[in-house]
Amino acid sequence: MFNRLISTLHQMVRPVMPIAVYPGLALTGARVNDVTHDAQAQFEAQAAIHQRYSTPVLLSAMDLSVEAEAFGCALSQSDAEIPTVVGQLVTSLTVAEKLEIPEIGANRTPVYLSTISKLRRAYPTCPVLGGCIGPFSLAARLTGVSESLLLTMTQPQLMHQLLEKCTVFLTNYLLAFREHGADGVLMAEPAAGLLSPKSLREFSSAYVSKIRESVEQQTSNEASKEDNASDFTIVLHNCAAKLTHIPSILATGLCHFHFGTPMDLASAFTKIPDDVTLMGNLDPSAIFCLATAEEAYAKTSELLQKNVHVKRWVLSSGCDLPPETKLDNLDAFFAAAKDHLGTTTDRDTVT
Repeated sequence: MFNRLISTLHQMVRPVMPIAVYPGLALTGARVNDVTHDAQAQFEAQAAIHQRYSTPVLLSAMDLSVEAEAFGCALSQSDAEIPTVVGQLVTSLTVAEKLEIPEIGANRTPVYLSTISKLRRAYPTCPVLGGCIGPFSLAARLTGVSESLLLTMTQPQLMHQLLEKCTVFLTNYLLAFREHGADGVLMAEPAAGLLSPKSLREFSSAYVSKIRESVEQQTSNEASKEDNASDFTIVLHNCAAKLTHIPSILATGLCHFHFGTPMDLASAFTKIPDDVTLMGNLDPSAIFCLATAEEAYAKTSELLQKNVHVKRWVLSSGCDLPPETKLDNLDAFFAAAKDHLGTTTDRDTVT
């Protein structure tokens, strides 16, 4: 089956895919609250970034409160802040057992699905990725993040009960993204990086694998009916994962991973199969918000030089770029990537 995302990245000498939607606010004049509540504002922010930098991949905004809100979590919200979950929705196994799986369309999920539809209509040939939370990170927001880490040891049955329900909901959410035109999703699973490798495998990778298998089966069924069916890619993001987590993360069966600054990329490349792609991992705050443009250029160039011979790497920010991102620094990031490619004329020279 045709895969627009992988085809696009494969054609580039050095693929570049920063997670950048909120920086578009500096170009559109909208507020953070507009982006997280209105599909048109979110579309315009991403379109502005795309027009300024000719980004090869389009994204919906990263908002890890959307799915938890659909389950019934309370949020802290303001005009200038990305919504965050407050309090605990699930406090016991009994509550977990009674928790209902929300329908797709609950609360703000339509905002993100509609954004994908708008991006697909406006840019029909460009890869478009939706954004969603991962199963353990969702369960952690339902119980409280600190509490969830303890519950994996003291009440694993409660966590597994929640994870089963999160998995059903997220599978349906991914299929909805696909129906709205997404070529895949960037699944954020940061809380899993706080677990031990063994617990990450049990409480995260096992459920990500279930989601992958369900989505692959649905996609395969459609492919048997449609000659032009396209594949659907899950890129798993974990900004807290370290080198020791690599084997457990690979247990998801996925082939595309996005890591944050704690990951030693150079060493990670020695621990992955040849068909696995890694993305990352410039510090979103230190480099894109706090550094000077000159420093951002230098840090980007340094990372490029370290990985110049790695074919299966996509240059990116280590996580979602915040609204406070300096456009001068984002300019420097893309300038460094462009200047670095000046010494490479053939993709086959990057091995």
